[in-house]
Amino acid sequence: MTIVTSVEQLEALYTPAPGAASTEKVTNRMTAAYRRLVEASPFAALATVGPEGIDCSPRGDQPGFVRIHDDQTLMMPDRRGNNRIDSLRNIVRDPRCAFLFLLPGSGTTFRANGRAHLSIDPALLASFAVEGKAPRSVIVMAIDELYFQCARAIVRSELWNPAKHLDPKSFPTPGEILAGMTNNTVGGESYDKAWPERAKSTMW
Repeated sequence: MTIVTSVEQLEALYTPAPGAASTEKVTNRMTAAYRRLVEASPFAALATVGPEGIDCSPRGDQPGFVRIHDDQTLMMPDRRGNNRIDSLRNIVRDPRCAFLFLLPGSGTTFRANGRAHLSIDPALLASFAVEGKAPRSVIVMAIDELYFQCARAIVRSELWNPAKHLDPKSFPTPGEILAGMTNNTVGGESYDKAWPERAKSTMW
């Protein structure tokens, strides 16, 4: 197998060099246009890194759930989940992180790279409360880089094309996956049946 072993080899492979449209879009401060993207997005992937490796976690809420505190600071509430806290564990030990925002129906995606810490300030937590329920922590990112991503990945994948949406019945359910991995001691049909009500009661 032939592998790339140096940055020089890599750069020679990917020519020509990035043009102005790929470099001039990068900033370390929130712009008016970028603010509109963040405020419209209901979903972001959160990437973190720690001693055990990397982690990428889906994060979603109502549009604008990532708050623009100021032009160099973003805030993301940590809504209820499975309590694995993989991303949060990483941030406590290594502040490097990234957000990748998606906008349903748009080919544009938006990236934010920076360094984060976790805040448990009572007033801040309360300000993110939904239905009277506050998050247990808030991810506070100091921005290093902001830039939009070209639409090729969205166009190629046809992510927002309803004709390409998959039938959930065509692949295993979470209950089936768990049952198969645990010799039916965890998961199963009862897990799947209970999920809608469990999700409803633990959303926030």
